[in-house]
Amino acid sequence: MFKAVKPDVDIQKLERDQLDFWRTNRIFERSMKEREGAPRYVTYEGPPTVNGQPGVHHVLARAFKDIFPRYKTMRGYYALRKGGWDTHGLPVEIAIEKELGFTQKRQIEEYGIAEFNKKCRDSVMRNIGKWEQFTERMAYWTDLDNAYVTFTNDYIESVWWSLRQMWDKDLLYKGLKVVPYCARCGTPLSSHEVSLGYQDVDDPSIFVRFPLRDKPGVYILVWTTTPWTLPANVAVAIGEDLDYVQVEGPVPNGEGTEQLILAAAAMDRALIKKDDYKIVKRMKGKDLLGLQYNPLYTFLPVESKYAYVVAGDFVSTEDGSGVVHIAPAFGVDDMALGRQYNLPVLQTVGADGKFIDAVTEWRGVWVKDADPEITRDLKRRGLLYKQMTYSHTYPFCWRCGTPLLYFARDSWFIRSTEYRQKMIDLNQTINWVPEHIQDGRFGNWLTELKDWALGRERYWGTPLPIWIDDKTGEALCIGSVDELSRLAGRDLTDLDLHRPYVDNITFPNPNGRGGTMRRVPEVIDVWFDSGAMPVAQWGYPAHNGEMFEEQFPADYICEAVDQTRGWFYTLHAISSMVFEQVSFKNVICLGHILDAKGEKMSKSKGNVIDPYEVFNAHGADAFRWYLFTSGPPGEPRRFSVDLVGEVISRFWLTLWNTYSFFINYANLDGWTPNSPQPPVAERDLLDQFVLSELHLLVKNVTEAFDRYDVPGATRPVEQFVDMLSNWYVRLSRRRFWKSGSDADKQGAYATLYECLVTVSKLIAPTMPFLADALYRNLVVEVDPKAPMSVHLALFPESNPALINETLIREMRLVEKLVSLGRAARESVRMGVRQPLADARFAVREARESGVIDRFADLIKSELNVKAVGSLNNASDVVNYKLNPLQSLLGKKLRADFPKVQKWMRDDAPQSDKRRWAEALLTGANAVVELDGQRYELLPEEVQVTREAAEGYAVADDGGYLAALDTRLTPDLVDEGLAREVVRRVQSLRKDADFKIEDRIVVKYQAGDRLKQAITRFAAYISAETLADALEEGEVNGDQGYTHAVYQPDPNGDPKKDTSINGETLALSVKRT
Repeated sequence: MFKAVKPDVDIQKLERDQLDFWRTNRIFERSMKEREGAPRYVTYEGPPTVNGQPGVHHVLARAFKDIFPRYKTMRGYYALRKGGWDTHGLPVEIAIEKELGFTQKRQIEEYGIAEFNKKCRDSVMRNIGKWEQFTERMAYWTDLDNAYVTFTNDYIESVWWSLRQMWDKDLLYKGLKVVPYCARCGTPLSSHEVSLGYQDVDDPSIFVRFPLRDKPGVYILVWTTTPWTLPANVAVAIGEDLDYVQVEGPVPNGEGTEQLILAAAAMDRALIKKDDYKIVKRMKGKDLLGLQYNPLYTFLPVESKYAYVVAGDFVSTEDGSGVVHIAPAFGVDDMALGRQYNLPVLQTVGADGKFIDAVTEWRGVWVKDADPEITRDLKRRGLLYKQMTYSHTYPFCWRCGTPLLYFARDSWFIRSTEYRQKMIDLNQTINWVPEHIQDGRFGNWLTELKDWALGRERYWGTPLPIWIDDKTGEALCIGSVDELSRLAGRDLTDLDLHRPYVDNITFPNPNGRGGTMRRVPEVIDVWFDSGAMPVAQWGYPAHNGEMFEEQFPADYICEAVDQTRGWFYTLHAISSMVFEQVSFKNVICLGHILDAKGEKMSKSKGNVIDPYEVFNAHGADAFRWYLFTSGPPGEPRRFSVDLVGEVISRFWLTLWNTYSFFINYANLDGWTPNSPQPPVAERDLLDQFVLSELHLLVKNVTEAFDRYDVPGATRPVEQFVDMLSNWYVRLSRRRFWKSGSDADKQGAYATLYECLVTVSKLIAPTMPFLADALYRNLVVEVDPKAPMSVHLALFPESNPALINETLIREMRLVEKLVSLGRAARESVRMGVRQPLADARFAVREARESGVIDRFADLIKSELNVKAVGSLNNASDVVNYKLNPLQSLLGKKLRADFPKVQKWMRDDAPQSDKRRWAEALLTGANAVVELDGQRYELLPEEVQVTREAAEGYAVADDGGYLAALDTRLTPDLVDEGLAREVVRRVQSLRKDADFKIEDRIVVKYQAGDRLKQAITRFAAYISAETLADALEEGEVNGDQGYTHAVYQPDPNGDPKKDTSINGETLALSVKRT
């Protein structure tokens, strides 16, 4: 016997019970232990930053990470799922700064680096408990007891080893470069970090006059969106091959004229009133080279030549004036051009993003705040030509939200461009989902790869393991604690490798000359930490060498699409440079989660959803299923609590009710999997059909999982369950209801049982709670030798011998015809409980008529008709209307269009209309001959509609048509009334909480018309409702009866009308 199941289910209790069962029986741990000797399937955990709170987007990523290890485990693989925590970096530091009330970086050093880092360490450990609870609640199975933590010494030492491999390949270097720089955090950012923080902004857009030296009244017109960089200007750049003009026009808001030099193509955009200017000279850009101008500002002394025109191949005429102002301290192109021309680098801004003291006009002012002040100064001096606003995207710090500055810094870099082609070639071996990411977002990123800005001028992070001789400048990269111990002359095994402790380790230059080796102050980019996790999670090579070899590279990883320039890139880059091979073989890039209106979720909009709100409303399984089925993984998806709720009503409860139906009737009949089961070939065609669909489903879902197609592994299951419930079970109900236990009934039980067990296994990777609840009752309850959890069982195998393609095709045709029949009923608002005399069908192929004959009984039952057959002449039941569309045919037919339209729409014989319509409906062209002319019309050029003939209801789709005879005889009317009575008795049985096998007594009171129908069909009503007695008489709630009256609403509200065609029916029922 199976455990009893009720249709009403407490989803929260079901999931809590499963969690308790998994925890008590250590099912997750057993799922790994029982596969220890099996082939390996490797996944990597992209570590979350644990000082944040789990969000909906974490459910998305973790759900997708979870399904493939679950699936592969059920396929017999060993999937070691090692968790991890990302604990270093600016997010943690910023949180502690806020906690301590710090607003400037120097306050950290005043407070003490050791104490500050201790608070950082404590804070991340404080939040891990929340993440562990969240991870368990959503059924994301990952080993958190042995999770890697990026702040441990073993992890840091392994990161050092990776850096040492790069050092030995001459990939680490220090240089003065313009880097994206966050003044708030006081550190550079790498290019992949920059890509995470772009925002739409409005910046000043100004055109400035640069006065030519010794040529009064002649100016070079220069455009900039960063006025704060103008005090550092040392040159202006033009395009050598571009066309330039010198124009003369009036001085705006002044007297006299002036001459401006700008690109010819920029005149419309740059000049205030172009018509007021005349061209006095034309020249190529190369003709302007070397022209000198008077510097706008002279705050810093300059000894070398500067303030003249240079050539830049990046100059274009798409924006501005075609002349670019050059400040090498604040632009990558500017710095490159400065080195080419040996221009000075004027560093007018300090590390805090404020002007240095030498810039007397704006000393101590934040550069963005200085923009309007500098603009006003230029205007006062007559150098501002035009002022506007420029809307564009600009990078902000991805952690603190401060606008980034492009800033010349002396920092450490990885020469990743040396391995650009290797990364591009290896990328071609990776399976990307979606596929376009490979050569699109990720491939483009690799093509435009820049050297990796590695150093960070911060505190809580992996220290950069480079020591420099304080006399000679000779540098050494340390690759292990053992090496550092040897150099320092003492055992440093217990040394905390963080700042400031590692900063205190000094040693003599090992080459025997020079001074003392001291560590550089930088820590490394936190993204290097996460990208090194394939190595560092094992502490390799100091520890776990065999484990690393076994667990590298990964078979599968998954994160959101922005990680193409984050974790995906750092994994790929480090592996390419250190091992010259891929770090992962398959990857799913997830689109972002939007709110129900399609807008990005943000706290400021108030549309962020707490994942626990969803868990508590609908459970984790429905949450996960929605994420898997709502769209392709790479596309953004709308999300709300209500959208998850639709999964419950559409799929979860459909499966549960089917399962509940089976359990209740199987227990009633004492059926178990050990009961006699007729061979499939001897079972009802409906059984053979659903088993064909089941094994085809297993085949398709398995193939989808194997190609990392998540919608393909989930949506078909939902479609199958809908068919199983609303087709197979509905058509088979009488086989379960009937008394006795013949082979037909045994076949129905065996078939539905196999379907439910198989579905429980198919959804185990995606809906782990419901899957195990079903499996444990369906399998473990009746077979103690079976694996105790579905997650310890094997994935189902498809049996090709049971897949009858012909039967599937024919039954799907029957489903389509039945669907059309129901649509025909709905078109005349005639419910399916009203029997009809006849249903006829037009099909597209002659052989399909045989399907109607073979499945006639099924179709009759589903449509509640007395006879079915093929429709040989559609003109008997339908008329066609044709409307040639003027929007498409007017130009094509020209003057002939009106007469062709009138002929086809009004005057042509119905036989011609039918011939044209049938051709157009099947996608063929219609040929019309009129007045000696021949016209060929396309399907999209003519609107075709069908109208049912009197006494019929019709519906059609894709060349198929259903026609139902809606003329009612008195017998048909009475039978329809009887069926309505049955429905209300069954409803009253449910209200009375009767068991499905309870026999009952029914008393009724009704008008003459309804009483006549009840009397005529008393045997039918009694059989359907298990009534031992069906009596007319006084109805009340006494003597154990449950009573109800079905009547019209006194206020005429149709929604509250429970009567039968306007007649009142009073019923009472009780058990016999």
